[in-house]
Amino acid sequence: MTGEERQPGMRTLSTWTTRRWLRVGVAASLVVLALLGVTGAWVLARTAAISKDLVDVRSPTLTTAIRLEAAILNQETGIRGYGLTGTPAFIDPYRRGVAEQRENARRLEALLDGDTAGEKDLKDVQEAVARWQKRIARPVAAEPSGAPSQLAKDRATEGKESFDQVRTALDHQQERLRVERARVRDDLMANTTLRNWVFSAIGLVILLLTVLIFEGLRRGINRPLEQLGTEARTIAGGDFEHPITPTGPADLRHLSGEIDFMRRRLVRELAFSEEARLRLDAQAADLQRSNAELEQFAYVASHDLQEPLRKVSSFTQLLQRRYAGQLDSRADQYIDFAVDGANRMQTLINDLLDFSRVGRLHHAHQTVDLDTVLERTLSALSVSIEESEATITHDPLPTLVADPTQMGMLWQNLIGNAVKFRRPGVAPEIHVTAAEEGGLWRFTVTDNGIGIEAEYAEKVFVIFQRLHTKDTYSGSGIGLAMCKKIVEFHGGTIDVDPDYAKGARITFTLAPEPPENHGPSTLPEATRRTDAELAR
Repeated sequence: MTGEERQPGMRTLSTWTTRRWLRVGVAASLVVLALLGVTGAWVLARTAAISKDLVDVRSPTLTTAIRLEAAILNQETGIRGYGLTGTPAFIDPYRRGVAEQRENARRLEALLDGDTAGEKDLKDVQEAVARWQKRIARPVAAEPSGAPSQLAKDRATEGKESFDQVRTALDHQQERLRVERARVRDDLMANTTLRNWVFSAIGLVILLLTVLIFEGLRRGINRPLEQLGTEARTIAGGDFEHPITPTGPADLRHLSGEIDFMRRRLVRELAFSEEARLRLDAQAADLQRSNAELEQFAYVASHDLQEPLRKVSSFTQLLQRRYAGQLDSRADQYIDFAVDGANRMQTLINDLLDFSRVGRLHHAHQTVDLDTVLERTLSALSVSIEESEATITHDPLPTLVADPTQMGMLWQNLIGNAVKFRRPGVAPEIHVTAAEEGGLWRFTVTDNGIGIEAEYAEKVFVIFQRLHTKDTYSGSGIGLAMCKKIVEFHGGTIDVDPDYAKGARITFTLAPEPPENHGPSTLPEATRRTDAELAR
């Protein structure tokens, strides 16, 4: 066969997938094993049949034939002794021999069922014995005892010849049975040898199949997969330009091609990502510089606002003290408005500065006992707590790694709001709880005040968002926004429980340790100096 004739077949095999190779290999192995199993079963069945024939038929037949001969010889011995002496004791062996002869003859008939030659030999023996018994044994046994039998003497020669015929028939029968048993035994030995050879061949074929299967798996699957894994690790190590060579069955080659296609696409995506990263780095640098300039501008502007605001506040207060009662009532009212506006503007600027300091100045993370922080907060709010006759209780609070100043601001705003937004004529009742939940600590601050409507649950955390006028409840609208900023800076969340209807319930979570990305401020030194000056 030429190479051109072999090429189409080789191309056909090259399109076989791993599944098809496995199916063909398994099918071929099963066919071979089935043939071997059938052959082994046939050999075992034949060995069992021969062994059964030898054990259950041939050997018992020969043994029974020998017993039959012994029973006939006992008859002959008893009749000869009785005929020579007339002693009755010789009749008993004869009678026992007759009974044993009948029994052994019945057994032989059963064992030789279907054996024509064996049945003929048994018939010849029985006919010879019957002639001897008719002419010699029964007539002599019928003679009176006490004296030698004259009939035995008269028929001695005939009796000898008749029993010789019995002996000849017995010898012929036993010889043929011995030959048959020897033949069956030889068949058994030959079949046993064949069985051993067959099962040895089965073992060798199974071993050969195992070797072929493992070698096929190694060459067809393991080696291509190892090569694919090696090349994939090379690519994973950073050599993205390394190509993947398809090997093995069709599906593994297809898989290699898909992975190589993914590699080429990844190379293109990496090139695009690198270009995008460079652009983002440039934009981030510009944005960081812009934010730093904006923050510096805001802090400097706030600092610049402080001085004129102090002057306005000081001179309006001086005007109020010096000219109170000297001008008309409308002028006094205008002066009060100016003093109140200046004071509120001062409070608003200070609150704004506190809000902006969260995460910039206060980032001294350390172990903080929240029980101690809460007690200090309650002490700072003691005047408003006593005036409102508030009752404040709390569960045992944990110890966390946090900024102690921010924790104080958090408790002060939450407890202060709970005291401030109380129901008229009802003493505030405030309870603080803490429980560990999913690796975080969940806290609740519950009061019996006026509560927060569900539609405002998110709005209250936005800076400068007030739900009431300043005449009803004082404040700048920054407290809960500052709480949200502090909680998020410490890796948690804060919200209003909309299902609580007996007042307000604020829930928030804190991490045992602050997130790594909340580090110290990276603002320019000038901005931090300005903030420090404002703090003074």
